Formats: sequence, C-alpha cells, structure tokens
Amino acid sequence: MADVKIKICGIRRMEDVEIINKYKPDYIGFIFAKSKRQVTPEQAAELIAPLNGDTKTVGVFVNAPIEEVRKIAGTLNLNAVQLHGDEDAEYISSLRGIGCEIWKAIRIRDGGDINDISGTQKLLLDKFKETEYGGSGETFDWSSVGKINTDKPIILAGGLTSENVLRGIEIFKPYAVDVSSAVETDGFKDEKKIREFINTVRNNGN
Repeated sequence: MADVKIKICGIRRMEDVEIINKYKPDYIGFIFAKSKRQVTPEQAAELIAPLNGDTKTVGVFVNAPIEEVRKIAGTLNLNAVQLHGDEDAEYISSLRGIGCEIWKAIRIRDGGDINDISGTQKLLLDKFKETEYGGSGETFDWSSVGKINTDKPIILAGGLTSENVLRGIEIFKPYAVDVSSAVETDGFKDEKKIREFINTVRNNGN
C-alpha cells in the first residue's frame, strides 16, 4: 500500500493536541459548523499554538458565509478548508485565492457515481444522510459506488475504524483517511484508539 495520509477530525481540547503531538497524524480537523465537536476560531487558535509543526490544519465548514471562511482560514493560517455542505461551483470559485487548499466533501448515496468538482484540490467521500452533513460515524456502501470520475486525490471518511480502514484503502486507494468518532470514548478523543488507528494505517496491519 502507498503512504496513506491520516486526518484526525474534531479536535477540541488541549488533551487532544497532546495526543496529536505524540502520534503525529498528517492532518487534524477543527469543526466550525454546528456540531458537538464545534470550536470557535479563538479556541482553535489556542489549540494550534502548541501543535507540532509537521501536522497540518483543516477547517471544516458547512454552508458558511464565504467571508467567514476566508477570515478564519487567514487568521488561523489553515492548510485547507473542507466544505462539507451544499457549496456549489460558484461558491467554490468565490474562494479562489484563499491561500490554502479547498477540499469538497461528497456525500455518497448508495450506487452513485463520484464526479469531479472544479476549483477544489481534493475530494472527501462521506456517507449521505438526509438529516446530517457528516460525522455520523457510518460507512457508505463501498461495494455499491459507481464510477469515480476524477483524477483528484481522494480522502476516505465515514465510519472508518481500525478494523475496516485497510479494506477501504484497498478499494479506494485514497490519498488520506479521515476519522473522528471511531477514535473517541464517551465523545472524547481516546489516546489508545488513536494510536491503534494510526499504527494500523502506517504499518498496513502488520
């Protein structure tokens, strides 16, 4: 397997950052949309300050005003913004020149094709749910995905665990894998689960 990057999403406590600095995933995500893992830009700034410099930061937004995304990305010097709502081509075009990568989440319906989205650098695949924009902790049906009509790097998300992540990597050959709820216990990041997930991906299960 190729060197697959790892993103741990939903960072919100200084204890989380201590774990991140210890195990050094490639990316961490801060959620600025309504969520039990939501943080303010001020909280994110405090969490980023002691962060190991090798770990890149991603801001997760859902249908946020364009100027809000620009302001937060610039203030926090984010490495990427992840658009997880209904943002269309016009919205994405308006973010041109933001100074960081733009990732667009595609919520997969069973049997659906995966199509490219212009203006983005990476595509994140997550499960479609009528009432949620992400964070459900559920996988979409990997066997029912139609054509993947893009050459862009793919980030695989949605219900990944230490038990199924290698299978997901085998099927989609993603640039990165993204995990949140599966590395938590009682709603908080769990060092043992994070270590296990990272080791599984980096050691290919060996």
